Amino acid sequence: MEPKENSFPLIGDKLPEMTVQTTHGVKKLPEDYKGKWLVLFSHPADFTPVCTTEFIAFAKRKEKFDALNAELLGLSIDQIFSHIKWDEWIEENMDVQIPFPIIADMDGAVAGKLGMVHPGKGSQTVRAVFLVDPNSKIRIILYYPQEIGRNMEEILRALEALQVSDKQKVAMPANWPNNDFMKDRVIIPPANNVQDAKKRKDQYECYDWWFCHKEYKK
Repeated sequence: MEPKENSFPLIGDKLPEMTVQTTHGVKKLPEDYKGKWLVLFSHPADFTPVCTTEFIAFAKRKEKFDALNAELLGLSIDQIFSHIKWDEWIEENMDVQIPFPIIADMDGAVAGKLGMVHPGKGSQTVRAVFLVDPNSKIRIILYYPQEIGRNMEEILRALEALQVSDKQKVAMPANWPNNDFMKDRVIIPPANNVQDAKKRKDQYECYDWWFCHKEYKK
């Protein structure tokens, strides 16, 4: 069956409600992940080289995702039997156990709802990543072509940055926490009125009133 037509949820949208079949049984999205961060990611196909390296990379960082209260959930337009056999192959040949479930999106319904279907390749998904917060809201969407494997450290970095931003009401500079000149310092939201703007340099370290920052504290 041809996958359903692509749609494209936006950052800030709720993750659509879906019941999915996975290698760990039936799951209800987003209900089963409420209260946790969800890293929902798609791959083009089982038994492909780049995807295999990505699954190994995700699996080896499972404890880092656990530390950030995040669950991993894979997806491709493959049958459940293919997912299970691929899991077995990775464990037997690469000595890595895949600890997270994989959605068997055989008719492409889930991929279609989330805009994951590869243009011109209806039976395959792009390399998409959705970071979903504990309130089921989509916070980050990352898309990669088939040829480029993802950087797992960037996904972890973005996940941690979102959590710090939510908790401390701050923003992060480029490459945080390793910015070229600010290092791991965080950015104070700009003043939105003249009175607060005049006070800013007395309250924080600033390059100017609209660019103030402070020490990052865990």
